[in-house]
Amino acid sequence: MTSSSAILEVADVAIHYGGVKAVDGVSFSLKRGEIHGLIGPNGAGKSTVIDAISGRRKLTRGGIRLSGWDITNCSVIERRRRGLARSFQRTSVFPNMTVSSQINLAAHKVGAKAPEQDMQRVMDQLDLSAVAHAAAKNLGYGQQRRLDLALALVGRPAVLLLDEPMAGLSPQESADLASHLLRLTADWGVSILLVEHDTDTLFSISNGVTVFELGRIIASGSPEEVRAHPRVREAYLGSAA
Repeated sequence: MTSSSAILEVADVAIHYGGVKAVDGVSFSLKRGEIHGLIGPNGAGKSTVIDAISGRRKLTRGGIRLSGWDITNCSVIERRRRGLARSFQRTSVFPNMTVSSQINLAAHKVGAKAPEQDMQRVMDQLDLSAVAHAAAKNLGYGQQRRLDLALALVGRPAVLLLDEPMAGLSPQESADLASHLLRLTADWGVSILLVEHDTDTLFSISNGVTVFELGRIIASGSPEEVRAHPRVREAYLGSAA
């Protein structure tokens, strides 16, 4: 599934370990300025696909394109420099460093042209300026998740890969983070590929949703189309979908 307006294209991606097909024949695309959600049970292949896109898993077959460029064989660092960033299920913040110092460090690491300005823009966008001089360990967990997102945002990447960014958050913190993600797509034109077990939040903010099962896609489309899919309703969403 490709499109002239797609900024990220995943084509027939497969990752096999001997006879185990962790991911098998997965294709989808992400449009500019949109949020695309990936759902499915544990072990369905969602995080493996995120790892493959970010360069942390070697493909058995298939290809990945970013902004029209074939990045299939690019390193993690090369992909980051081309505009692909990600966060992980566990925060990667440094507990004893201040918010501003670690965002500034990240900006220098990715080669931002104006690191201090980049740092300030990211902090303003994610409502972190008021805690700029606080050590990360003194922040609430919701703020730490936003700091983790800030570290991925330095350098203004075109695509963000987010692997369960709302894990461990309260309902209010999840809603706050969801609002920030929507603002990022609207204000900065960032495209977001989102793996999230909080399906209510994911469906509420995603432009498109893809459903995984046993390493393959069983449904993909708008949130409304996916919600109405009989197999998805039965397996993942329940009768209330």
